[in-house]
Amino acid sequence: MTGALANEARGSDAAADVATTVVACGALAPEFAAVLAPLGRDGRVELRCLTPDLHNTPADIPGRVRAEIHAARQRGREVVVGYADCGTGGLLDAVCAEEGVERLPGAHCYELFAGTRAFAALHAEDPGTFYLTDFLVRSFDRLVMRGLGLDRHPELRELYFGNYHRLVHLAQSDDADLDARARDAAAALGLEHQRVETGLGPFAAAVDAAFTGTVDTTLSRRADTPSAPSGVPA
Repeated sequence: MTGALANEARGSDAAADVATTVVACGALAPEFAAVLAPLGRDGRVELRCLTPDLHNTPADIPGRVRAEIHAARQRGREVVVGYADCGTGGLLDAVCAEEGVERLPGAHCYELFAGTRAFAALHAEDPGTFYLTDFLVRSFDRLVMRGLGLDRHPELRELYFGNYHRLVHLAQSDDADLDARARDAAAALGLEHQRVETGLGPFAAAVDAAFTGTVDTTLSRRADTPSAPSGVPA
């Protein structure tokens, strides 16, 4: 556990006494629950998850987040936004600036889980990489195969993935079943499979940065920041 989160858990500083709502992407719910568990035992921190399907219409994310911020403040709570930029093109940053709240650092959840430098290295190694988190491995059939119509029109695979070379599973957990499903996903797309164990360390650091107000969101809008593949939540 990183420093600010540990302080919140111990109730050892003034910030720990502030009731906080984390408005988060539902795709990150298990990881948030694991990181925030020590904070939520006394009710000071609550997790409010929005549907992951918002990633199909990222322009809707800022408005939905703003509504949750207002609802939380009406109950006298502070707010931390549990999203990266997530395809909003800086619009979420504008909402956060107007509302005076922090969001998670980075461009997308792949960067959150891998860490900025590690993700940039993976992208530089092979820009033709398709990424899956544990959530996306679990949801692969619904979001990718059925979501992109590949179950009905397998000929579309070349259109969508012809320029990809490998599938990287950014693994937050040590789960043999998920590893097997990730290998099956790579085979279904005709891609090489690679597993990169991230654990929750980089993600916990990102949450820590949002809680302590040390996030540099300008990195997510730099021209050389790798963007996430389209068609699945990021």
